[in-house]
Amino acid sequence: MPVFYSPVPENLQMGLAYMGGSLFTNNRTADSDFTREQEDASVVNELVSHLPLQMLLYFNMFYFPCWWFSAVFMLEVKYYYLPGYYQALLITGMVLVTLIEVIRLYLGYIGNLKEKVPELAAFWLLSFTFQLPVLLFFVTDEGIIILPLERAVHFLYLIFLLAEILTSFLALRTMTRKLTFLFHLRQFGKVETLRHTGMSPIHGIPYHRSVLPISSTHDMYH
Repeated sequence: MPVFYSPVPENLQMGLAYMGGSLFTNNRTADSDFTREQEDASVVNELVSHLPLQMLLYFNMFYFPCWWFSAVFMLEVKYYYLPGYYQALLITGMVLVTLIEVIRLYLGYIGNLKEKVPELAAFWLLSFTFQLPVLLFFVTDEGIIILPLERAVHFLYLIFLLAEILTSFLALRTMTRKLTFLFHLRQFGKVETLRHTGMSPIHGIPYHRSVLPISSTHDMYH
């Protein structure tokens, strides 16, 4: 299985993993119905990669160049009719959106396909705290002279972004729910049953697929 490089530093990965666990799961106590073996098996074997999110990322990857060329063309058309501060804001916004979008889509791909909570949490944060405010500025501020083509391409991009924020939130809930459940299995000494079924004793998924930023499964036993 190919190894994906993650631009998220290791310390930040741990922080994002813990943040995902606290934000996207419901707290469960030690006496909260761990006797149902059918539920145990279904959660352990659950595939947590989110298909709708992956489809959105795939189409977003092809749409973004179209959005970029349209936005740049429209900016050139109206550039000299804008006040100086709007010129600076629009150029800065375009540069930030372009740089963040490349990183955001990459994190979304590896976070969803490889079932990695830190990368997917970083994708969600970048979408919600950077891309969404900038895009809302492009769509709502009439002072930047919003042209018809701009309104159309920005609105479609906004739909992509909102759908990705929602689906990545749901994917994070599923991943962190599975992590929390498997952590409780460890606490109750059920790890050995997972090991005998050919699954990772920590994450309950095939070896070499980890949702937490750990070095290797081999190091845990030595």
